[in-house]
Amino acid sequence: MKKSILIIVSIFISAIALSQEFNVGTNVINAGIGLGGYYGGYTTSTQSPVISVSFERGVWDVPGPGVVSLGGYFGRKTFKYNNSFVDYSWSYNVIGVRGAYHYNGFEIENLDLYGGVMASYRIYSGRGASNFGSSPGATGFIGARWFFSENFAGFAEGGYGVAFLSLGASFRF
Repeated sequence: MKKSILIIVSIFISAIALSQEFNVGTNVINAGIGLGGYYGGYTTSTQSPVISVSFERGVWDVPGPGVVSLGGYFGRKTFKYNNSFVDYSWSYNVIGVRGAYHYNGFEIENLDLYGGVMASYRIYSGRGASNFGSSPGATGFIGARWFFSENFAGFAEGGYGVAFLSLGASFRF
């Protein structure tokens, strides 16, 4: 009888552990396209979406239940403005470090819910336009990933900063 209970408990604990989509030691690379955002341009300028790549790794369990991750971020956004008098172009490259809390309390298989902050540096480069300046920044974000397979997910992140909304793909390894 004790053996049966031990086996049942072991299977139950294994099922819970497998249902958590982000754990200590999990590595994820995100590639996304962002819309809107803090970095603006002239209202008549042509602008690209934010193209971004980020990495995160689960580093420690915390009460709640959840996991804290740390990682890095790179994003790029470009602008062009021209008429018969001027021809301007400029871009922002954003390099940052980010930390997030991944909430594992719902125990919904395939779902990773998280929120976090990023400290970054915005690097401005341009031709013809006023120098908007390179500067440090801080961003908050919330997001979710849905894993379609063991290693592939779609993600959505919202926040104020590089982009108001980012959509893309995540690869877990």
